[in-house]
Amino acid sequence: MKKLLTEIRNCEVCKEHLPLGPRPIVAGHPNAKILIIGHAPGTKVHASGIPWDDQSGKQLRKWMGISTADFYDETKVAQMPMGFCYPGKGKTGDLPPRQECAPLWHEKLLGKLENIELTILIGQFAQRRYLGNTMKKNLTETVRNYGEYFPKYMVIPHPSPRNRFWLTKNPWFEEEVVPELQNKVKNCLLV
Repeated sequence: MKKLLTEIRNCEVCKEHLPLGPRPIVAGHPNAKILIIGHAPGTKVHASGIPWDDQSGKQLRKWMGISTADFYDETKVAQMPMGFCYPGKGKTGDLPPRQECAPLWHEKLLGKLENIELTILIGQFAQRRYLGNTMKKNLTETVRNYGEYFPKYMVIPHPSPRNRFWLTKNPWFEEEVVPELQNKVKNCLLV
């Protein structure tokens, strides 16, 4: 596992497309019980090198009902984004994750994460890749039907502050889905 993580962290496959240069963000350990698959790191995470080290991460930890210490304990929680490096800025936010990362690294990393009990798919890019044709017509409907993807996956929207309007329009998410997510996370972390 250490060798693979070092290879990923040294990857430069798409460096000519990265405005801030390569800095792959990934974390994992063979004992991890929870896997988080999100989009790609933002500028703050790129700067710190720490997964979810921003406002989105604070919201994600709140939704999960997990302490910062447990969240960053690689023996408990693994982090594998769809794109490992900051992809750059688009018209309305960050660009989509680079498409090279998932095909190049995901299967290799998943092969080392043999104890995962819960995979949290954050946002449409992760959901599209891992749910395939079982994904609903849009993210809202996919998340609304989260129970269909148990026990393998938990599907949630991105916890970005930009999604506050989505959360306001869909109060059922925090009323129904978040407690289920917290319960699943708690069960995974019980020793």
